[in-house]
Amino acid sequence: MSGSLCESVPSTNEPPNKKVMRKAVVVLTRLPEYKVSALLPPTPQQFYIEFDSHSGSDSDMQWEPEGGSSDSDFSVSQDKRKTGKPTKSEAKRTPAPKMSKNKDNGDTSIKKVTDPAPVIISSAFSYVSNETTKTRPSVPQEEVKVDMVVLARRKPMRWQRGKIVEILTRECGRLKYKVSFEEKGRSLVSGHHIAYNNTPKLEQLYVGARVAVACHEHDNVFRPGILAELPSRKNRLRFLIFQDDHVPVYVGLPAFHLVCKPLESVLDDLPDGAHKSFMNKYLTDWPYPHLTQYSVGQSLNAEFDGVQQKCIVQEVDSSLILVVFQDNQHEEWIHRGSIRLQHMARFLELKEAKERKDAPE
Repeated sequence: MSGSLCESVPSTNEPPNKKVMRKAVVVLTRLPEYKVSALLPPTPQQFYIEFDSHSGSDSDMQWEPEGGSSDSDFSVSQDKRKTGKPTKSEAKRTPAPKMSKNKDNGDTSIKKVTDPAPVIISSAFSYVSNETTKTRPSVPQEEVKVDMVVLARRKPMRWQRGKIVEILTRECGRLKYKVSFEEKGRSLVSGHHIAYNNTPKLEQLYVGARVAVACHEHDNVFRPGILAELPSRKNRLRFLIFQDDHVPVYVGLPAFHLVCKPLESVLDDLPDGAHKSFMNKYLTDWPYPHLTQYSVGQSLNAEFDGVQQKCIVQEVDSSLILVVFQDNQHEEWIHRGSIRLQHMARFLELKEAKERKDAPE
């Protein structure tokens, strides 16, 4: 047979010297919001997150007074945070109030702004143990002796500098210290009513420490109080102290002094009343104290002279707000978790009622 039984078929293989060119394709995947947040460095706003576990998942919960639930920044459904496009309720959220300024005449006064009720949160103060400790450190204390200069109680809210002239032992074995004040007069006090004259060391300090803080209005006058915050990024490296009259102050280390022999429970040194109850709850909740969130220009009700009165937020400084009362223009710093704030008082009332209801009989 002259003809071949097979016909030639064109080869499908490329010549060996010809390079195969492949086109690169980039696939973008949208990460959930919580993963993006976890990769970012911490910001001041991230400190205001309530850590509450729901079936093992990390979810953020916030409380608002009745009628303001649609303004919540987060919502939880079946242990998952909502992501993606905002819902209609989220799109209608009222923006944060801003300070109103009149550029024509240079007026920068803060105008009253109508706002929804504030969110109340459980704030994680810090993630570093030495910034949140509330256990008294076991470090040696300086011995109290005759001729030592101390700060001693003269009146409940007035401590002054003086010198120990005599130490007396009572029949029960308790010690009393006779102090001669620099500004005349003497007083016989217990060990928990005198404070060291020297500046405390950082390793001696803890949340709940009994202290005496310098009074800005009067020289050589100190107010008794309880240390409520240690320095951190959140409070710009300052100490927060609650005076026994419920007044909060941010101070530096040289402005306060440690009490020599504090009582086993510092609350026993406070008179019965609203402030003692507040401090008890504050120290129990620490380092997750409940705080309200206000903006400059926002109006609210706060207790003044025994009654709730209208006031406006002038400034926000870490855990404190500066408010001015409308009736008499009185300015005052108030803690954002204070029971003087009507929103906080109402929140705690509802919370305690729920706890009583859920408690086993």
